[in-house]
Amino acid sequence: MNFTGKHVFVTGGSRGIGRAISNAFAARGARVAINYLANGEAAEETLAALDGGPHLLVRGDITDPEAVRRMIETVTESFGALDIVVNNAGVYLYHRIEEVVYADWQQAWQQVLATNLLGPANVTYCAARYMIEHGGGRIVNVSSRGAFRGEPEGPAYGASKAGLNAMSQSLAQRLAPHNVFVGVVAPGFVDTDMAARMLDGPHGDEIRAQSPLGRVAKPEEVAYAVLFLASEGSEFSTGTIIDVNGASYLRS
Repeated sequence: MNFTGKHVFVTGGSRGIGRAISNAFAARGARVAINYLANGEAAEETLAALDGGPHLLVRGDITDPEAVRRMIETVTESFGALDIVVNNAGVYLYHRIEEVVYADWQQAWQQVLATNLLGPANVTYCAARYMIEHGGGRIVNVSSRGAFRGEPEGPAYGASKAGLNAMSQSLAQRLAPHNVFVGVVAPGFVDTDMAARMLDGPHGDEIRAQSPLGRVAKPEEVAYAVLFLASEGSEFSTGTIIDVNGASYLRS
């Protein structure tokens, strides 16, 4: 998986899974544009640690359609090309239906869907339109085991990721004639800052025991699946959803 000469845009690329994805592409020769929203310090640290370059930081809110359009324009103008997009940015909010008031329920759904589904839809639109005009490209969306297993404490999250899967497969069919290929990686729990509260808490051992490997995924393992779907030779896997959950949830 050699990405020399490729230009990659990673949303939520400054921490956790996004940082691992950015590192993996850069280590294999790509130039990487890292999107972040608020944590400029983490973004700068990630940028400084990348191999090769020059790379790029792109600050912007993926829930803002105009911000998305500007970010794609910034990347294509700075790099002169856009070959690969990874929709990684996401949010999880607890909203247990028997506990939250109606206003909080609505707010959780609006925020989660805006970030996890509508944002990637808009990034995909802007990127795909560019790719269609410039010979093709790859789009990889980071989903979740929760799209299949359910998320009883955060149903908007499960619904948003199920929607992301369906959108990805619909667009895989639509975009293949344009040489644009779309894939999905669906992790379970991953050892990141976002999951630390759960993994370090009283249910940590129970979560790790869900996998016969007795642990959760490393961010680098998720990144490796992303790289496969973005690599030359994986074209006939367009529309694929790769589970990276250590056999903690199996489907057929």
